[in-house]
Parts: sequence; C-alpha cells; structure tokens
Amino acid sequence: MRLDTGGRIDRTRTLRCTFDGEPLTGHPGDTLASALLAHDRTEVARSTYRHRPRGILTADLTEPNALVTADGDPFTQATEVALHDGLEAHSIPGVARLTTANSPNYHRKHAHADVLIIGAGPTGLAAALAASRSRARVLLVEHGLHLGGERDLDWITTALSDLTEHARFQGLDHRRFPVSERGSDPGGVRILVGATAVGRYAGGYVLIAQGERMWHVRAGQVVLATGAHERPLVFAGNDRPGVMLASAVSTYLRRFGVVPGRDVVVATTCDSAYATAAELVAAGCRVKAIVDSRDDPPPADVPVIAGAAVVETAGRCVESVRLSDGTEIDCDLLAVSGGWSPVLHLHDGDRRWDDGIAAFRPVDGLVAGAANGTFDLPGCIAEGLETGARAVGTSPPPTPDLPPEPIRPPRPVWLAPGDDTEQFVDFQRDATVADIRRAVRAGLRSVEHIKRYTTIGVGSDQGKTSWVNATAIIAEELGTTPGEVGTPTFRPPYVPVPFAMMAGRERGDLHDPIRTTPMHSWHVAHDAVFEDVGQWRRARYYPRDGEDMAAAVHRECLAARTGVAMQDVSTLGRIEVVGPDAPELLNRVYTGGFARLPVGKGRYGIMCTTDGMVFDDGVALRLADDRYLLSTTTGGAEKVLDWLEQWLQTEWTDLEVCCTSVTEQWAAVAVTGPDSGRVVARLAPELGELGFLEFRDVVLHNGIPARIARISFSGELAHEINVPSWYGLALWEDVGVTPYGTEAMHVLRAEKGYVIVGQDTDGTVTPLDLGMPVSQRKDFLGKRSLSRADTARADRPQLVGLLTEDPDELLPEGAGLAGGLGHVTSSYRSPILGRSIALALVRSGRDRLGERLAVPLGDREVPVRVHAPVFYDPEGARRDGPG
Repeated sequence: MRLDTGGRIDRTRTLRCTFDGEPLTGHPGDTLASALLAHDRTEVARSTYRHRPRGILTADLTEPNALVTADGDPFTQATEVALHDGLEAHSIPGVARLTTANSPNYHRKHAHADVLIIGAGPTGLAAALAASRSRARVLLVEHGLHLGGERDLDWITTALSDLTEHARFQGLDHRRFPVSERGSDPGGVRILVGATAVGRYAGGYVLIAQGERMWHVRAGQVVLATGAHERPLVFAGNDRPGVMLASAVSTYLRRFGVVPGRDVVVATTCDSAYATAAELVAAGCRVKAIVDSRDDPPPADVPVIAGAAVVETAGRCVESVRLSDGTEIDCDLLAVSGGWSPVLHLHDGDRRWDDGIAAFRPVDGLVAGAANGTFDLPGCIAEGLETGARAVGTSPPPTPDLPPEPIRPPRPVWLAPGDDTEQFVDFQRDATVADIRRAVRAGLRSVEHIKRYTTIGVGSDQGKTSWVNATAIIAEELGTTPGEVGTPTFRPPYVPVPFAMMAGRERGDLHDPIRTTPMHSWHVAHDAVFEDVGQWRRARYYPRDGEDMAAAVHRECLAARTGVAMQDVSTLGRIEVVGPDAPELLNRVYTGGFARLPVGKGRYGIMCTTDGMVFDDGVALRLADDRYLLSTTTGGAEKVLDWLEQWLQTEWTDLEVCCTSVTEQWAAVAVTGPDSGRVVARLAPELGELGFLEFRDVVLHNGIPARIARISFSGELAHEINVPSWYGLALWEDVGVTPYGTEAMHVLRAEKGYVIVGQDTDGTVTPLDLGMPVSQRKDFLGKRSLSRADTARADRPQLVGLLTEDPDELLPEGAGLAGGLGHVTSSYRSPILGRSIALALVRSGRDRLGERLAVPLGDREVPVRVHAPVFYDPEGARRDGPG
C-alpha cells in the first residue's frame, strides 16, 4: 500500500521492527501506524471492553483505537510512535501493564516567556511573527516535527524563513541548531518542536512535554493556535477497521506515501473531505462515491450522492457500506468527516455553541485560527497576526494578499438510523448511543453526570473525537440544543504522560530529598539508627553492643536525667524576621506577646491557624530591636515561612518585614542534664551565667563563634549551642558526651508534658486544649475563633496524662478510650519513673484528674488513671537550676 513516490519518508533506508511478534518494515519518517497501513494491516487492536476488532482511525494524537506498548512503554498511540530499527510493539486492549524496570532519564526545565504560542501551523506562525516584532520573549510550541502545517504555500515558506532568522530551535534530541539571534535584544523566539502542551493552570503556568523533558513554563500571555479536530460520524458499525477520518487519509498520503485503501467511499458533512477524494484519485485509488449530507454539494470529479448518509458498514473489516437511501457500495476504506471541532482542551475561558460551524468556539481569550472556529487559511493567518500583536500590545503586520477560500456551511448528521448498540460515540471507552439513551432514561440531565454514567470522554483521549458528537446526541435525547447541554471539563494531561515524566528526577532515591546535618557522618560512623522526620534524616538512637532500642533509649534517657548528654538539633527550623515591623508581625502570629521581649532573651510561642487551631510552636530569640530568630518544628519550617509570607504579601502589605530561612546556615547541639553547665563552661569559659530563655553570642575556647541559649525540651538544665553549619561536626566532637536520639528526646519531653505538634495535636486542637495560656491583651491570628461556642465549650478534648494500673503495661499510641472519651497521643516507658506513661486528649480531661478510665485493647480493657500531663519535676526546679 506504499506509493512509489511522495511523502516525507526516506525510501533509501529500510527499518525493521516487529508488531505483535510479526516482522514489519518501514522507512525513516514513518510512524508505527503508517508502517502498519503500508503493510495493509487494517485491523490493529481490540476494543477495551467489547473486544471488537479496531483499526487506525486517525493520524495524530487523537487516535483512540491503535493503542500499543512500544519498547516497553505502555499505552502509546501507534500514530505517535516514530519507527526505528529494532522497535518492538504490541497491541493492547486499552489496558496495559507497566513493565519497564528502568525509566527514561526524565527531567524538567523551567522557562519564562512574555508570550507562549501553542501550535505552529499557519496561525501559530503568524502569531509568532507578529509577536517577534516587539522585544518580547516568545516561545512557540509545536507538537509535530514540522512547522507550518501540511499546506504548501509561499507565505508559509517566507514566514518560516523570517521567523527562524532570530529563533532558537530545540527539537526532540535537544540539539540547538546554528541559527543567529538578535544581538543584545532581550526578546527573541524560542521554538520547541516535538513538544506538546499537556496542561494549563492559573497564572500562565503551562506544562509542556518534549521527549524526556517536562517544561514548566510561566507565560505572561498564552495564545492558542491549537487548530481543530475532525469528528467521526455516528452510525452502526462505525468502529470497524477500514473506517478512517478523511483528514487522516490525506495525512497518510501526503506525509507517508501510503494509501489506506484502494476502493474508497468518502462520507462527509462539510467541504474538507473533497480534497481527500481528489488526493485519493491522484494516487490511483478508486473513489466510488462522495456521500454528502448536504443537498447542494460542491462539484467534484467523482460521483457525489447528495442528501444522504452512511447508516451501516459490513464485514469484519469494512467490505461495504449501506446508505440512508438503501444503496450499498463495496469498498475497503470509508473516509469520514463529521465536521471540525476547535481544540479547546487548554482554553481557560467560556465557550459557546456556534451553529455556523456546528461546534463550540471560545468566547474570550487569545485564541486564533481553527481553534477559534476560523477554517479558511487566509482568515487563520489574519487572525494569527492580529492575536500575536494583541498579545504584546503592538499593531499587527500587514496581512498577506491571499486568494479567498469560501467555506460552505456544514450540515451535520449527528446520528444515522440503526442499531444504537452498534453506534459508537467513544471508541476508546466502547460507549454507544445506547449508553447515552440509558443515562437519559435514568433521569440524568447534566453533561457531567452523563459523562460519568457512560464514561464518554474519561479515557486518555479526553473526548477529542467524541464529545461534540456526544453533546449533540444528548441534546437530541433531551429535546434541547448542544449549547444548552454544554461541554464537560477537559482534564489534563492533554495527551497521556508517564507519571515518571511528571516527577522528573524526583523519583526513586530522589523522590523526597534527604536532608542531613553537618554531624551526619559522625552518626553513621557510630552506628546510629535513623528515622525520617520530614525530609530530615535524624538519629533515633545509638545502640551499643548487645543493645536493642529499648535498652539504648533507657541508657540515653538516664544519662540526660542524671548526668549529661547531647543531641543534634540542627534540624529545627530557623527563620530570621527582620525589619522595623518585625515585633508587630510576631505579635500578630503568636498567641503570646513578643513586642516587649528584651533583646538577648527568648520566649516560647504558639502559632494558630485562623480557626484557632495549633499550627506550630517554638522559641523566638530577640537578636536586636528589629531582628528575631524564630525556631520551628523540624518538619514545620517551610510551612511556617510560607504562612508568614502569605500574610505579608496578601493581607499585611504595609508591614516592613523580611523573612528568611536560615536553617541550613546553623548547626546546633543541645547539651542536657544536671552536669551540662560544667560541659558548657569548658566549651565557653567567657559565657558566664545565663537565666532560662536567655542567650549570648560568644567565642568558644577553640575560636568557633557561637550563640548559646538556655533552652530545654527535656525539663533538665540544658543549653543549646548554635554555630555556623561548617563548624557543626567540630562542635559535636568537642562536646563529646553521651549522644541521645529522637526516641529518648520523646521520652524526656513526655515526662514533662511537652507536646509535639502533629503528634499530640491533629489540626483540631487549640492552645487552650493543651492548657497553654494565650494573651488577653492583644489580638493574634485565631484569637477570635477561640471564643466560638465550639472552641470554648467545656467538654472539648484536653491534654492530660494517663497512668496504667500495671506500670509495665504500655498503651499503643492512637488507642481510643472507652466511651469515645478520647485517644492516646504519646506513650513511652519512662526510665526515671520506672513505669509507662502516656499523654492523651480526653474529653473534659482536666476535670477528670484522678478518675479511672479504660482503654479497650482487643478483647480486654486496660484500666488507667487520669493524671496531670507533667509526670516528672512538676515544679520545674531541675530546668531552672543555676546556669
């Protein structure tokens, strides 16, 4: 079925591949689909649900039938697979299994453009030409590998020459072609070929898939020159192999030199299929008839049957067609055209039904050419020039003087009479007219509901060839118009994209970056067992020979309670807040007062969301009148910084404040225990005495600059030593006492009733529930919500302690209390108390101190007694000992 001449293929080279295990040949420039058609492979797949034989319907990314696994990549359209030597392809019935062990080297690239033009046919070229006359940065994106579309026109050749004089190409292999750029002009045109815009989002954010690269583009203006999709016709047996869109037949003739059939019937509702008939005749095919639904068809050199429609096909693959007047015509190819639908999948505005084109067209936005419902070439070029100029705010260049192309109005035939169970609307989903009628009989009226009931348009093609037909048929069934029915939401991606491509290099070991502290190498060398906290890898405990976790944590806790121990706390989030309004900002976001905090001191603070729920906590140090250093939870630094920036940039724009993350700039060691003062005195002889929550900048005995603060998350006398991160390992080795990890830290803080945000809170807990005081003298985020009836009620869950009657019984975290009174949030064995302890959120908990409750565990109940949340040193004497 290959012609001796014609097309854009290289007949001097032969490529060999296999399809479903059978040998196949082709030439450079072929797709798998064109090679199959050249071998007269009419049937290439089975349908997803009914397993009907299916053939190739289209020649582009709208293909719903010829789905294949190509070289291990599942769910690929045969029309989009470039032929190459050694290609192994297999047909799939709409469902595939991911079998590739090694994914391609997917990666991402970020780009900015003043104008992004999607589509590089004549309309897109015209828009790019107009926009390039300014100093704007223009990005032109084309799904195919050729610019200018399929039409041979002198204007297109000239436009390509003018455009590429100052353009940069980036093709599938990412090579840069040696073309000039305009001197010092900051503008210019970048052209991406083999690139598909797969998603458009708010703020001019567009994702573009190109080879192994995903472009993340931010554009000031987005111009859609995406063209139109040809629609199939709906009749009984319209899914048989040998039924093909007329435009696809032309593409296989012109681009690949392949004739999909020798005896052809062309069925159409519009003018465009007449060109296909003429091309088939020129290729030596027998066009037996053009079946035109209009009563006044244009003249043609082949027989034309006016005012008729195809109602049925026969054969496993098409062998004959029957017309509405009863005529039967033998053929092996039925080329159909049900009209053209503007491609609006990436349009973010309104759309309306236009009877003149029998399709939806955009109401607003920068849309030009066929995407705007303009189907004559001179009109497309004129619209492209005008839209490109409008995108950059300039006047359009002169419109070329081209001969007019009068377009006769279509006469759509939405549905031919016949068996509605054989009339397919969505080929990929095997959805028929019968399915639509069943949905309407079930009482469904919304197009979104009917979409979900019938599954029309939910496949990977997102209704590219089906939805306008479906909308019109729904309208007929409901007795209304397509405009009243409307279109469903088109979901990205516009074409199937591997999840691995979305992830780029953020997969496998790089899926979530692992952050480590400057002391990490020491932890590894000393056999620490790690856990992930947010993105940080933290030492959980340090087992010695023969120790399990329980033994190691027991030893570490006792070292901190009875002597001295150290913990790497470099992972705590740190944010510097600087500016004359820094005190006011902190007063607004913390429940306590910070404006009057003296320089050189710190204060513990809680942040709330606007609904009054605990968001994060930590200690803020006042470094100067206009400078604070905030500490946050290990996993909360990013969200706190984002929270501050959100308020500063959207609500409190009058505040002169700058917030900067400095977490990575510091390494910190918590020196904990009654002997910690002795260790710190050795490290910083000039420090002197510090009161609780006081800090001082000093130089350590070895010349390292440091900031030392009296901060305790253990309830013991403790000092936090902060140094520039590059000194972190040296400091850690210099401290040189027993290390303890996060597990011991949890035990120590639970003994004192200190909460962990995200463990003892869950987004429904207020500071008052935790027993934390809040300022009554100032306003803060969430304060008003604390007076709501629900947040002020007396029976809210409150943080309390639980002691089991059997001191060796350890309650599981998350366990519920009998009667739905609450649940356990933290549970540990306390070495210093010699028993288990637990924290819990219990309804009216503070009124239940001393009360006996029960925790159901399986088929038994564990008796517990409600205790104050502080189990050890309730007076705080150990924490507030001498510095």
